[in-house]
Amino acid sequence: MSAVVSAADVRRSRVRLFIVTMLFLVTTVNYADRATLSIAGPALSKELHLDPVAMGYIFSAFGWSYVIAQVPGGWLLDRYGSRLVYAFSIIVWSIFTMMQGWVGFFSAGTAIAVLFGLRFLVGIAEAPSFPANARIVAAWFPSNERGTASAFFNSGQYFATVIFAPLMGWIAHAYGWRFVFFVMGALGIVMGLVWIKTIYGPKEHPGINDAEFDYIKEGGALVDLDAPKDDLKEERAPQSGSGWDHIRQLLSNRMMLGVYLGQYCINTLTYFFLTWFPVYLVKERGLSILQAGFVATLPALCGFIGGVLGGVISDAILRRTGSLTMARKIPIVGGMLLSMSIIACNYVDGQALVVGFMALAFFGKGIGALGWAVVSDTSPKEAGGVSGGLFNTFGNLSSITTPIVIGYILAATGSFSGALVFVGLNALVAAFAYLVVVGKIERVTLKHSS
Repeated sequence: MSAVVSAADVRRSRVRLFIVTMLFLVTTVNYADRATLSIAGPALSKELHLDPVAMGYIFSAFGWSYVIAQVPGGWLLDRYGSRLVYAFSIIVWSIFTMMQGWVGFFSAGTAIAVLFGLRFLVGIAEAPSFPANARIVAAWFPSNERGTASAFFNSGQYFATVIFAPLMGWIAHAYGWRFVFFVMGALGIVMGLVWIKTIYGPKEHPGINDAEFDYIKEGGALVDLDAPKDDLKEERAPQSGSGWDHIRQLLSNRMMLGVYLGQYCINTLTYFFLTWFPVYLVKERGLSILQAGFVATLPALCGFIGGVLGGVISDAILRRTGSLTMARKIPIVGGMLLSMSIIACNYVDGQALVVGFMALAFFGKGIGALGWAVVSDTSPKEAGGVSGGLFNTFGNLSSITTPIVIGYILAATGSFSGALVFVGLNALVAAFAYLVVVGKIERVTLKHSS
Protein backbone atom coordinates (compact mmCIF):
# COMPACT_ATOMS: atom_id res chain seq x y z
CA MET A 1 0.00 0.00 0.00
CA SER A 2 2.82 2.43 0.90
CA ALA A 3 4.44 1.74 -2.46
CA VAL A 4 1.21 2.77 -4.21
CA VAL A 5 0.99 5.98 -2.18
CA SER A 6 4.62 6.74 -2.89
CA ALA A 7 4.08 6.24 -6.61
CA ALA A 8 1.07 8.56 -6.50
CA ASP A 9 3.15 11.20 -4.71
CA VAL A 10 5.77 10.99 -7.46
CA ARG A 11 3.11 11.42 -10.14
CA ARG A 12 1.47 14.39 -8.40
CA SER A 13 1.75 17.55 -10.49
CA ARG A 14 3.07 20.77 -8.96
CA VAL A 15 0.86 23.36 -10.62
CA ARG A 16 0.18 25.10 -7.31
CA LEU A 17 3.89 26.03 -7.13
CA PHE A 18 3.59 27.82 -10.47
CA ILE A 19 0.42 29.56 -9.25
CA VAL A 20 2.09 30.93 -6.10
CA THR A 21 5.13 31.97 -8.15
CA MET A 22 2.83 34.04 -10.38
CA LEU A 23 1.23 35.57 -7.27
CA PHE A 24 4.72 36.44 -6.04
CA LEU A 25 5.70 38.07 -9.36
CA VAL A 26 2.47 40.07 -9.63
CA THR A 27 2.81 41.20 -5.99
CA THR A 28 6.38 42.27 -6.71
CA VAL A 29 5.21 44.45 -9.61
CA ASN A 30 2.28 45.67 -7.51
CA TYR A 31 4.53 46.97 -4.74
CA ALA A 32 7.10 48.34 -7.18
CA ASP A 33 4.34 50.44 -8.75
CA ARG A 34 3.27 51.66 -5.29
CA ALA A 35 6.88 52.65 -4.54
CA THR A 36 7.48 54.59 -7.78
CA LEU A 37 6.49 57.86 -6.09
CA SER A 38 8.84 57.33 -3.14
CA ILE A 39 11.82 56.82 -5.46
CA ALA A 40 10.83 59.71 -7.73
CA GLY A 41 9.74 61.77 -4.71
CA PRO A 42 12.92 63.72 -3.82
CA ALA A 43 13.45 64.98 -7.40
CA LEU A 44 9.72 65.41 -8.05
CA SER A 45 9.14 67.38 -4.82
CA LYS A 46 12.08 69.65 -5.62
CA GLU A 47 10.80 70.34 -9.15
CA LEU A 48 7.23 70.97 -7.99
CA HIS A 49 8.27 72.80 -4.78
CA LEU A 50 6.39 70.46 -2.42
CA ASP A 51 6.79 70.70 1.37
CA PRO A 52 6.62 67.58 3.66
CA VAL A 53 2.91 68.02 4.45
CA ALA A 54 2.01 68.26 0.74
CA MET A 55 4.14 65.19 0.00
CA GLY A 56 2.43 63.35 2.85
CA TYR A 57 -0.99 63.98 1.33
CA ILE A 58 0.17 62.95 -2.15
CA PHE A 59 1.69 59.77 -0.71
CA SER A 60 -1.70 59.11 0.95
CA ALA A 61 -3.74 59.50 -2.27
CA PHE A 62 -3.25 55.83 -3.11
CA GLY A 63 -4.44 54.81 0.34
CA TRP A 64 -7.73 56.73 0.29
CA SER A 65 -9.04 55.01 -2.81
CA TYR A 66 -7.41 51.65 -2.04
CA VAL A 67 -9.29 51.52 1.25
CA ILE A 68 -12.59 52.75 -0.18
CA ALA A 69 -12.49 50.17 -3.00
CA GLN A 70 -11.57 47.12 -0.90
CA VAL A 71 -15.06 45.79 -0.16
CA PRO A 72 -16.39 46.53 -3.69
CA GLY A 73 -13.25 44.84 -5.06
CA GLY A 74 -13.89 41.81 -2.86
CA TRP A 75 -17.50 41.67 -4.06
CA LEU A 76 -16.28 41.71 -7.69
CA LEU A 77 -13.97 38.78 -6.91
CA ASP A 78 -16.79 36.76 -5.35
CA ARG A 79 -19.07 37.63 -8.28
CA TYR A 80 -16.75 37.25 -11.29
CA GLY A 81 -13.81 35.20 -10.00
CA SER A 82 -10.17 35.96 -9.30
CA ARG A 83 -8.68 35.34 -12.74
CA LEU A 84 -10.51 37.95 -14.82
CA VAL A 85 -10.89 40.61 -12.13
CA TYR A 86 -7.19 40.40 -11.25
CA ALA A 87 -6.08 40.61 -14.90
CA PHE A 88 -8.19 43.73 -15.45
CA SER A 89 -6.84 45.21 -12.21
CA ILE A 90 -3.18 44.69 -13.19
CA ILE A 91 -3.53 46.28 -16.62
CA VAL A 92 -5.55 49.28 -15.41
CA TRP A 93 -3.28 50.16 -12.48
CA SER A 94 -0.27 49.89 -14.81
CA ILE A 95 -1.79 52.35 -17.28
CA PHE A 96 -2.41 54.87 -14.47
CA THR A 97 1.15 54.34 -13.21
CA MET A 98 2.54 55.11 -16.65
CA MET A 99 0.43 58.28 -16.89
CA GLN A 100 2.05 59.72 -13.75
CA GLY A 101 5.18 60.35 -15.80
CA TRP A 102 3.36 63.17 -17.61
CA VAL A 103 2.52 65.27 -14.54
CA GLY A 104 5.77 67.23 -14.83
CA PHE A 105 4.50 68.87 -18.00
CA PHE A 106 1.77 70.70 -16.07
CA SER A 107 2.17 73.82 -13.98
CA ALA A 108 2.95 73.15 -10.32
CA GLY A 109 -0.60 73.51 -8.96
CA THR A 110 -2.17 71.48 -11.76
CA ALA A 111 0.60 68.86 -11.54
CA ILE A 112 -0.13 68.29 -7.84
CA ALA A 113 -3.86 67.82 -8.51
CA VAL A 114 -3.24 65.48 -11.46
CA LEU A 115 -0.67 63.46 -9.52
CA PHE A 116 -3.05 63.09 -6.57
CA GLY A 117 -5.82 62.03 -8.98
CA LEU A 118 -3.68 59.43 -10.75
CA ARG A 119 -2.43 57.96 -7.45
CA PHE A 120 -6.08 57.82 -6.35
CA LEU A 121 -6.97 55.86 -9.51
CA VAL A 122 -4.04 53.48 -8.99
CA GLY A 123 -5.45 52.72 -5.55
CA ILE A 124 -8.89 51.86 -6.95
CA ALA A 125 -7.38 49.61 -9.62
CA GLU A 126 -5.13 47.77 -7.15
CA ALA A 127 -7.89 47.17 -4.59
CA PRO A 128 -8.78 43.58 -5.63
CA SER A 129 -5.17 42.38 -5.69
CA PHE A 130 -4.55 41.06 -2.18
CA PRO A 131 -8.07 39.70 -1.58
CA ALA A 132 -7.55 37.86 -4.89
CA ASN A 133 -4.21 36.52 -3.66
CA ALA A 134 -5.88 35.17 -0.52
CA ARG A 135 -8.73 33.58 -2.52
CA ILE A 136 -6.31 31.92 -4.94
CA VAL A 137 -4.19 30.53 -2.08
CA ALA A 138 -7.34 29.24 -0.36
CA ALA A 139 -8.39 27.54 -3.62
CA TRP A 140 -5.00 26.04 -4.53
CA PHE A 141 -3.32 25.13 -1.23
CA PRO A 142 -4.12 22.66 1.56
CA SER A 143 -4.13 24.18 5.03
CA ASN A 144 -0.71 22.77 5.96
CA GLU A 145 0.93 24.66 3.07
CA ARG A 146 -1.11 27.84 3.23
CA GLY A 147 1.16 29.73 5.62
CA THR A 148 4.21 29.22 3.42
CA ALA A 149 2.29 30.05 0.24
CA SER A 150 0.83 33.24 1.74
CA ALA A 151 4.17 34.31 3.17
CA PHE A 152 5.84 33.68 -0.19
CA PHE A 153 3.50 35.86 -2.25
CA ASN A 154 3.44 38.50 0.50
CA SER A 155 7.25 38.64 0.48
CA GLY A 156 6.97 40.08 -3.02
CA GLN A 157 6.54 43.47 -1.32
CA TYR A 158 10.16 43.26 -0.10
CA PHE A 159 11.50 41.66 -3.25
CA ALA A 160 10.03 44.60 -5.18
CA THR A 161 12.45 46.89 -3.37
CA VAL A 162 15.39 44.48 -3.73
CA ILE A 163 14.95 44.34 -7.51
CA PHE A 164 13.30 47.62 -8.43
CA ALA A 165 14.60 50.23 -5.95
CA PRO A 166 18.11 50.17 -7.47
CA LEU A 167 16.62 50.02 -10.98
CA MET A 168 14.23 52.92 -10.35
CA GLY A 169 16.96 54.89 -8.57
CA TRP A 170 19.25 54.43 -11.57
CA ILE A 171 16.47 55.37 -14.04
CA ALA A 172 15.66 58.53 -12.03
CA HIS A 173 19.37 59.42 -11.84
CA ALA A 174 20.17 58.69 -15.51
CA TYR A 175 16.95 59.65 -17.34
CA GLY A 176 14.85 61.68 -14.89
CA TRP A 177 12.02 60.78 -12.52
CA ARG A 178 9.37 60.66 -15.27
CA PHE A 179 10.86 57.50 -16.77
CA VAL A 180 10.43 55.64 -13.49
CA PHE A 181 6.67 55.75 -14.11
CA PHE A 182 6.92 54.98 -17.83
CA VAL A 183 9.07 51.85 -17.37
CA MET A 184 7.13 50.41 -14.41
CA GLY A 185 3.76 51.01 -16.06
CA ALA A 186 4.87 49.20 -19.23
CA LEU A 187 6.17 46.25 -17.18
CA GLY A 188 2.83 45.95 -15.38
CA ILE A 189 0.88 45.81 -18.66
CA VAL A 190 3.08 42.93 -19.82
CA MET A 191 2.50 41.14 -16.50
CA GLY A 192 -1.28 41.50 -16.87
CA LEU A 193 -1.20 39.87 -20.31
CA VAL A 194 0.93 36.99 -19.01
CA TRP A 195 -1.50 36.51 -16.11
CA ILE A 196 -4.58 36.08 -18.28
CA LYS A 197 -2.77 33.48 -20.39
CA THR A 198 -1.52 31.32 -17.52
CA ILE A 199 -3.83 31.47 -14.46
CA TYR A 200 -6.86 29.22 -13.92
CA GLY A 201 -8.72 27.67 -10.98
CA PRO A 202 -7.90 24.10 -9.86
CA LYS A 203 -10.88 22.65 -11.75
CA GLU A 204 -10.03 24.40 -15.01
CA HIS A 205 -6.23 24.37 -15.09
CA PRO A 206 -4.97 22.17 -17.96
CA GLY A 207 -1.77 21.24 -16.12
CA ILE A 208 -3.16 19.80 -12.88
CA ASN A 209 -3.58 16.03 -12.55
CA ASP A 210 -5.96 14.03 -10.36
CA ALA A 211 -3.28 13.27 -7.77
CA GLU A 212 -2.57 16.94 -7.08
CA PHE A 213 -6.24 17.91 -7.22
CA ASP A 214 -7.19 15.21 -4.69
CA TYR A 215 -4.25 16.15 -2.47
CA ILE A 216 -5.16 19.83 -2.22
CA LYS A 217 -8.90 19.16 -1.91
CA GLU A 218 -8.48 16.59 0.86
CA GLY A 219 -6.10 18.99 2.61
CA GLY A 220 -8.75 21.69 2.85
CA ALA A 221 -8.28 23.70 -0.36
CA LEU A 222 -11.50 25.42 -1.47
CA VAL A 223 -11.24 24.08 -5.03
CA ASP A 224 -14.77 25.21 -5.94
CA LEU A 225 -14.11 28.86 -5.09
CA ASP A 226 -13.93 30.08 -8.69
CA ALA A 227 -15.70 27.22 -10.42
CA PRO A 228 -18.37 28.22 -12.97
CA LYS A 229 -21.53 29.27 -11.17
CA ASP A 230 -23.71 26.75 -13.00
CA ASP A 231 -21.67 23.88 -11.56
CA LEU A 232 -22.34 25.08 -8.04
CA LYS A 233 -25.90 26.36 -8.26
CA GLU A 234 -27.39 23.62 -6.12
CA GLU A 235 -24.55 23.72 -3.63
CA ARG A 236 -24.71 27.48 -3.17
CA ALA A 237 -28.46 27.94 -3.08
CA PRO A 238 -28.86 27.45 0.68
CA GLN A 239 -25.90 29.78 1.30
CA SER A 240 -27.55 32.86 -0.12
CA GLY A 241 -27.31 35.97 1.98
CA SER A 242 -26.71 39.65 1.49
CA GLY A 243 -23.17 40.96 1.31
CA TRP A 244 -24.06 43.53 3.97
CA ASP A 245 -25.14 40.77 6.34
CA HIS A 246 -21.82 39.00 5.77
CA ILE A 247 -19.98 42.25 6.51
CA ARG A 248 -22.02 42.81 9.69
CA GLN A 249 -21.22 39.32 10.96
CA LEU A 250 -17.52 39.66 10.22
CA LEU A 251 -17.38 43.07 11.96
CA SER A 252 -19.04 41.61 15.06
CA ASN A 253 -16.47 38.79 15.33
CA ARG A 254 -13.83 39.51 18.00
CA MET A 255 -11.20 37.35 16.33
CA MET A 256 -11.56 39.24 13.04
CA LEU A 257 -11.50 42.65 14.76
CA GLY A 258 -8.20 41.69 16.43
CA VAL A 259 -6.81 40.58 13.08
CA TYR A 260 -7.93 43.88 11.49
CA LEU A 261 -6.24 45.95 14.22
CA GLY A 262 -3.07 43.90 13.92
CA GLN A 263 -2.93 44.36 10.16
CA TYR A 264 -3.43 48.11 10.44
CA CYS A 265 -0.39 48.35 12.70
CA ILE A 266 1.73 45.93 10.64
CA ASN A 267 1.01 47.93 7.50
CA THR A 268 2.22 51.11 9.20
CA LEU A 269 5.72 49.65 8.86
CA THR A 270 5.02 48.75 5.24
CA TYR A 271 3.87 52.23 4.29
CA PHE A 272 6.73 53.97 6.06
CA PHE A 273 9.01 51.86 3.89
CA LEU A 274 7.02 52.51 0.70
CA THR A 275 6.67 56.27 1.17
CA TRP A 276 9.09 58.07 3.49
CA PHE A 277 12.02 55.64 3.81
CA PRO A 278 13.92 56.76 0.65
CA VAL A 279 13.24 60.39 1.66
CA TYR A 280 14.63 59.60 5.14
CA LEU A 281 17.82 58.24 3.57
CA VAL A 282 18.23 61.31 1.33
CA LYS A 283 17.15 64.10 3.69
CA GLU A 284 18.17 62.78 7.13
CA ARG A 285 21.14 60.56 6.25
CA GLY A 286 22.57 62.55 3.33
CA LEU A 287 22.50 59.90 0.60
CA SER A 288 21.96 60.63 -3.09
CA ILE A 289 18.82 59.27 -4.75
CA LEU A 290 20.98 56.67 -6.51
CA GLN A 291 22.59 55.60 -3.22
CA ALA A 292 19.21 55.52 -1.49
CA GLY A 293 17.87 53.13 -4.12
CA PHE A 294 20.71 50.70 -3.47
CA VAL A 295 20.79 51.11 0.34
CA ALA A 296 17.05 50.35 0.55
CA THR A 297 17.71 46.88 -0.84
CA LEU A 298 19.30 45.46 2.34
CA PRO A 299 16.30 46.02 4.66
CA ALA A 300 14.07 44.84 1.82
CA LEU A 301 16.13 41.69 1.32
CA CYS A 302 15.96 40.96 5.05
CA GLY A 303 12.19 41.53 4.92
CA PHE A 304 11.96 39.08 2.02
CA ILE A 305 13.98 36.42 3.88
CA GLY A 306 11.94 36.99 7.04
CA GLY A 307 8.71 36.81 5.05
CA VAL A 308 9.48 33.41 3.56
CA LEU A 309 10.93 32.15 6.86
CA GLY A 310 7.82 33.25 8.77
CA GLY A 311 5.60 31.10 6.57
CA VAL A 312 7.93 28.10 6.86
CA ILE A 313 8.10 28.46 10.66
CA SER A 314 4.32 28.82 10.89
CA ASP A 315 3.58 25.69 8.85
CA ALA A 316 6.26 23.74 10.75
CA ILE A 317 4.61 24.68 14.07
CA LEU A 318 1.22 23.66 12.62
CA ARG A 319 2.53 20.23 11.59
CA ARG A 320 4.22 19.71 14.97
CA THR A 321 1.42 20.93 17.26
CA GLY A 322 -1.74 20.76 15.16
CA SER A 323 -2.63 24.18 16.60
CA LEU A 324 -3.44 26.79 13.95
CA THR A 325 -3.57 29.45 16.66
CA MET A 326 -0.02 28.80 17.89
CA ALA A 327 1.28 28.38 14.35
CA ARG A 328 0.12 31.84 13.28
CA LYS A 329 0.52 33.78 16.53
CA ILE A 330 4.09 32.83 17.48
CA PRO A 331 5.75 34.23 14.31
CA ILE A 332 3.45 37.28 14.21
CA VAL A 333 4.02 38.34 17.83
CA GLY A 334 7.75 37.54 17.78
CA GLY A 335 8.26 39.32 14.47
CA MET A 336 6.45 42.46 15.61
CA LEU A 337 8.48 42.72 18.81
CA LEU A 338 11.66 42.40 16.72
CA SER A 339 10.38 45.16 14.42
CA MET A 340 10.55 47.63 17.29
CA SER A 341 14.31 47.75 16.70
CA ILE A 342 13.54 50.48 14.13
CA ILE A 343 13.50 52.95 17.06
CA ALA A 344 17.20 52.23 17.67
CA CYS A 345 18.02 54.15 14.47
CA ASN A 346 17.44 57.33 16.48
CA TYR A 347 20.39 56.53 18.73
CA VAL A 348 23.12 55.70 16.20
CA ASP A 349 25.01 57.90 13.74
CA GLY A 350 26.81 55.56 11.37
CA GLN A 351 25.01 54.73 8.14
CA ALA A 352 25.94 51.06 8.51
CA LEU A 353 24.25 50.87 11.93
CA VAL A 354 21.17 52.68 10.66
CA VAL A 355 20.82 50.27 7.76
CA GLY A 356 21.51 47.34 10.11
CA PHE A 357 18.70 48.28 12.51
CA MET A 358 16.36 48.93 9.59
CA ALA A 359 17.25 45.50 8.20
CA LEU A 360 16.56 43.87 11.58
CA ALA A 361 13.22 45.67 11.86
CA PHE A 362 12.10 44.58 8.42
CA PHE A 363 13.31 41.04 9.00
CA GLY A 364 10.97 40.94 12.00
CA LYS A 365 8.19 42.56 10.02
CA GLY A 366 8.63 39.90 7.33
CA ILE A 367 8.40 37.06 9.86
CA GLY A 368 5.24 38.57 11.33
CA ALA A 369 3.50 39.35 8.04
CA LEU A 370 1.19 36.34 8.11
CA GLY A 371 -2.07 38.25 8.01
CA TRP A 372 -3.06 36.92 4.61
CA ALA A 373 -2.49 33.35 5.77
CA VAL A 374 -4.88 34.12 8.64
CA VAL A 375 -7.41 35.47 6.12
CA SER A 376 -7.17 32.25 4.09
CA ASP A 377 -7.58 30.27 7.34
CA THR A 378 -10.57 32.22 8.65
CA SER A 379 -12.62 33.53 5.70
CA PRO A 380 -16.05 31.95 5.24
CA LYS A 381 -16.24 30.10 1.92
CA GLU A 382 -19.21 32.06 0.59
CA ALA A 383 -17.63 35.45 1.35
CA GLY A 384 -13.90 35.00 0.82
CA GLY A 385 -13.56 38.09 -1.35
CA VAL A 386 -15.56 40.31 0.99
CA SER A 387 -13.63 38.99 3.99
CA GLY A 388 -10.32 39.72 2.29
CA GLY A 389 -11.63 43.12 1.25
CA LEU A 390 -12.59 44.02 4.83
CA PHE A 391 -9.20 42.84 6.11
CA ASN A 392 -7.41 44.95 3.53
CA THR A 393 -9.68 47.94 4.22
CA PHE A 394 -8.67 48.08 7.86
CA GLY A 395 -5.06 47.12 7.14
CA ASN A 396 -4.63 49.84 4.57
CA LEU A 397 -6.15 52.66 6.58
CA SER A 398 -2.50 52.98 7.58
CA SER A 399 -1.65 53.78 3.95
CA ILE A 400 -3.61 57.01 4.56
CA THR A 401 -2.58 57.80 8.12
CA THR A 402 1.12 56.82 8.02
CA PRO A 403 2.36 59.24 5.32
CA ILE A 404 0.20 62.10 6.63
CA VAL A 405 1.17 61.65 10.30
CA ILE A 406 4.86 61.41 9.39
CA GLY A 407 4.52 64.49 7.17
CA TYR A 408 3.16 66.48 10.10
CA ILE A 409 5.83 65.11 12.47
CA LEU A 410 8.52 66.24 10.01
CA ALA A 411 6.94 69.66 9.57
CA ALA A 412 6.68 70.14 13.35
CA THR A 413 10.08 68.77 14.41
CA GLY A 414 12.28 68.85 11.29
CA SER A 415 13.43 65.32 12.15
CA PHE A 416 12.46 61.70 11.53
CA SER A 417 13.06 60.70 15.20
CA GLY A 418 9.41 60.98 16.18
CA ALA A 419 8.38 59.20 12.99
CA LEU A 420 10.49 56.14 13.83
CA VAL A 421 9.03 56.00 17.35
CA PHE A 422 5.52 56.20 15.84
CA VAL A 423 6.31 53.26 13.53
CA GLY A 424 7.88 51.18 16.33
CA LEU A 425 4.91 51.67 18.67
CA ASN A 426 2.57 50.40 15.96
CA ALA A 427 4.56 47.15 15.93
CA LEU A 428 3.97 46.85 19.69
CA VAL A 429 0.21 47.35 19.28
CA ALA A 430 0.14 44.66 16.55
CA ALA A 431 1.72 42.16 18.96
CA PHE A 432 -0.84 43.15 21.62
CA ALA A 433 -3.73 42.64 19.19
CA TYR A 434 -2.73 39.05 18.42
CA LEU A 435 -1.82 38.20 22.02
CA VAL A 436 -4.90 39.66 23.72
CA VAL A 437 -7.71 40.35 21.24
CA VAL A 438 -7.65 37.64 18.57
CA GLY A 439 -8.15 34.50 20.66
CA LYS A 440 -8.46 31.15 18.86
CA ILE A 441 -7.87 31.28 15.10
CA GLU A 442 -10.50 29.29 13.17
CA ARG A 443 -12.68 29.59 10.07
CA VAL A 444 -15.69 31.87 10.54
CA THR A 445 -19.06 30.21 10.01
CA LEU A 446 -21.72 32.66 8.86
CA LYS A 447 -25.30 32.38 10.01
CA HIS A 448 -27.87 32.34 7.21
CA SER A 449 -31.45 33.46 7.44
CA SER A 450 -33.88 30.73 6.51
